[in-house]
Amino acid sequence: MEILEIHKEKFGLDFGENKKTLDNISIIRSKELKNELAGFITKFIKHELREIKENEEREKQAQVSEEVIEEKLPHGQLPSESEPKSSAEETPPNSEDIKTT
Repeated sequence: MEILEIHKEKFGLDFGENKKTLDNISIIRSKELKNELAGFITKFIKHELREIKENEEREKQAQVSEEVIEEKLPHGQLPSESEPKSSAEETPPNSEDIKTT
């Protein structure tokens, strides 16, 4: 994580290029460790990019939904104002309306 924090702009989506970048910025004698680090960095960057893309899609969908709602509602009316009230909400029952037997 320290390597990523310091040199993030040097890494990309290509595993081989990330191995070369690791060679340029550090000395890692173990081939297995270098492969593991390059794999982790590659996977981490791909995951970050995927999350960014998903967030952008969610924001775009939310914006489209808001635009559709605004088009369907009369100007200045809130969504809760457009919903019709049920008859129970309009007039509460009076004690006179209740018949006792």
